[in-house]
Amino acid sequence: MKKLIVAGLTIGLTIGLTACASTEKAAEAEVAVKALDSVDLGGLSNEEATTKLLEALLNKSYLASRAGPNGVAVNFDNSQFILQPSINPDGIDRIMMNRFYAIHPKYVGSKEMLLMIGTLNQKLNFAKFVIRDQGAVIQVQGAATFVDTITMEEIRRFILWIDEGLRQIGESLPEGSEDVIKPIPVMQNIQSI
Repeated sequence: MKKLIVAGLTIGLTIGLTACASTEKAAEAEVAVKALDSVDLGGLSNEEATTKLLEALLNKSYLASRAGPNGVAVNFDNSQFILQPSINPDGIDRIMMNRFYAIHPKYVGSKEMLLMIGTLNQKLNFAKFVIRDQGAVIQVQGAATFVDTITMEEIRRFILWIDEGLRQIGESLPEGSEDVIKPIPVMQNIQSI
């Protein structure tokens, strides 16, 4: 049964992910960028940028909280992510977005799970998939790049892009997969600053 479910996961991913395999250009609407609709993180430390990003998200009515010194936990469309600014004073800055999934204990460290992660990384380009914690956790990580300033609309679209890719993966998995891989909540008690 174990091999059947994991084989089904792998086959479902291989066949059903053609929609995620390439980046699709969304209809681009012109958005007037206002000073209040962007966040300038240039010249800040990662910790300072995290504080400023959290404030900007809260000002835009996102459900968000601090997640350690360099992370912001965000609830978006019933999904929870951690955003982590990575500020480079001499070049391109990034905001890393992470989502974590627990692997059922029966499948921890299995070759089938490694095959599935390898298939995802080979077929998809919207995020990187990594197995962590001795095979017990899948980390999904994407990155938005910018120089000094990023608009809140860019952040929203970035989160939406990763969330949609993960939704499509979930829809392509065979029935019963939700018992094998479950999202790990990153927000417990939300408190704003």
